[in-house]
Amino acid sequence: MNDTKKVDIIRVKGDNILKEEDIVVSEYPFTIFINDEEFITLLCSPKSLKYLTVGFLYSEGFISSTSDIVNLKIDEEKGLSYVELKNKSSLIEKLYGKRTITSGCGKGTLFYNVLDSFKSKKINNYLTITLDEIKNLVKAFSKNSELFLNTGGVHSCALCSFNDILIFEEDIGRHNALDKVLGRALVEDIPLTDKILLVSGRISSEMLIKTAKREIPILVSRAAPTSLAVELARELNITLIGFARGEKMNIYSNFPSLNF
Repeated sequence: MNDTKKVDIIRVKGDNILKEEDIVVSEYPFTIFINDEEFITLLCSPKSLKYLTVGFLYSEGFISSTSDIVNLKIDEEKGLSYVELKNKSSLIEKLYGKRTITSGCGKGTLFYNVLDSFKSKKINNYLTITLDEIKNLVKAFSKNSELFLNTGGVHSCALCSFNDILIFEEDIGRHNALDKVLGRALVEDIPLTDKILLVSGRISSEMLIKTAKREIPILVSRAAPTSLAVELARELNITLIGFARGEKMNIYSNFPSLNF
């Protein structure tokens, strides 16, 4: 399944009007079935669909490990994911019939609730990182997105150590990209409590809560955070950095974790 499509366009450059071919990012309806019942449809990019499924269930609290999944089958042609879980939680039972179609932008998934923040664990051990290490990771992150450079139509997300990008994923939705990263980390059994998360888009409270649930201590974005994201980051001891571009960045919380 291709993550881009070619389309004919009219390109206007000043007084020049040209017929050209352009590349746009694919938008793909992807429906998740849980224990043979249709649960939710996500609008996403048609890559890393296994990780998206696992990460979505993980982020929303429907699974705590891959051992909760008995079987997982992806039908790329039809845009379907079939998941068999050991135990169907009471939350899943309540949410059947409340499906929504979402790209993971704006409000995000159906199941977001600010009260989730109180279930998130406060980060008690600081992960100390230098400003130069952050700048180097952001530079590598910016060069990694070939799909964005070709289309300008996707968000990127990366899980990093101090000096390397360990997982890199892209999607039309910010939340989908993050869920793909979290899903792959879960599948590959990569610890998260000593890692840094880089994202390309706005840091909303939902994005902050997803980070906090997995006890990731540092969240960095090329874009802006919302006020609630800043409040939650300060409450949960998460280092939140926005507008990280080139030599610049804004640090919003947890200042002791940074070496100036």
